[in-house]
Amino acid sequence: MFRIFLRDGHSIVSFGEFARVDDEVVFAMPVGGLADAPRLHVVSLPASAIDWARTDRYAASVRYEQYAETRGEADFQQLSTDIARVLNEVAQATDKQAALRSAEQARRTLADWPEAHHGYRESDVREVVSLLDEAISELRAQAGLSDFAVALVATAPQPELEPLLPAPTLREEIDQTLTAARFTGHVADRLALLQEALSLVNEAGPSIEARESAGLRRRVLTQIHDETVVDQRYQVVVRRLLDAANKAAGDARVAEVERVLNTVPKEDARLGRRRPEVIQALHVSIQETLENARHLRLLRDQWAVRRSSYRLYERTIGAELVQLVKMQPALEAIRRLDGPSPTVLQGLRGRLDGGADRLLRLAVPDYVRATHELLVSAWRFAQTAVDARYDAVASGNVSVAWQASSSAASHRLDLPRDLGRIG
Repeated sequence: MFRIFLRDGHSIVSFGEFARVDDEVVFAMPVGGLADAPRLHVVSLPASAIDWARTDRYAASVRYEQYAETRGEADFQQLSTDIARVLNEVAQATDKQAALRSAEQARRTLADWPEAHHGYRESDVREVVSLLDEAISELRAQAGLSDFAVALVATAPQPELEPLLPAPTLREEIDQTLTAARFTGHVADRLALLQEALSLVNEAGPSIEARESAGLRRRVLTQIHDETVVDQRYQVVVRRLLDAANKAAGDARVAEVERVLNTVPKEDARLGRRRPEVIQALHVSIQETLENARHLRLLRDQWAVRRSSYRLYERTIGAELVQLVKMQPALEAIRRLDGPSPTVLQGLRGRLDGGADRLLRLAVPDYVRATHELLVSAWRFAQTAVDARYDAVASGNVSVAWQASSSAASHRLDLPRDLGRIG
């Protein structure tokens, strides 16, 4: 069990390693359960509230003690055996250059060992390093090397150990749960921790005096009620400001939305600045609403500028558009290969002749050009369908009739809807 020490002197147990993520530290805190299988609750605390020097020192102590109690001595014995073997080989070696390389490699391995093993037996490692240094000096002399060049590799210092604290009692778990609730910056986490504290009080039974248990229960319930009331007050403010902002944005009243946005910090101050994450989300939401209001205001101003030219365009194409609408039943009959009569076809040909060219010659505003091209295309499909149907009737050719049907189907465009969207 690690300990996270807070700047105010309190400490909270972390079951296993903790993790520092951005400006928060995340860990699993035991909240009741059995000693060998505790019930765990994931907690996030602001990193700024933590005494990191003491927390890191305690964590190093936990790791050191854990390593010393499990693998430390076995690993050190293995290291000692390996070094002894190297020293024996060096003493019996006839190739002094090879023996020197082996000894220097062994020294580097030995010097690096404490740092990789939590500083375990660091003083003993230093003594063995001294012995290797003597052997290396003799080998250099025997090899005829007069220069002094022992590689100095700093060994890890003995860790500054803190006495490890025992596992927390149930009473201490209640206190640390309330401490974590006080420091956490997330409302949902705070309420969950308070509920955990209440469960611990209820589970305590006779292990806590009745008066103390009742006092703790009242304290926790009061905090839960206070947090709930604060939540409700903020919810009322959020709904009221969002409704006001959305209503103003729907009418493109930009200044009114800005006024609502400027009200957010004032309302937060009135409520004691208890929900920063709620206020941040509200601010972002109203800011997006403000951008929508500005866009709508721009589009309405744009429409005011374009309105006269659009009305003129609408009047100019009105006759042709009416013609296409009136032709719909006949074109539908062509699509189904079910007419219309030759007399009707002759009339349609006369009305369609030259219409596409007249539409192309019109001066069209840029913002309706795409829709105007749809109108011209629909006119051409209609004319192609009527001419092909007339040729099919004249020749009795079913293939040509199917071509007419295809053109009639391609003509089926919802032009009134497209034009209405622009208007």
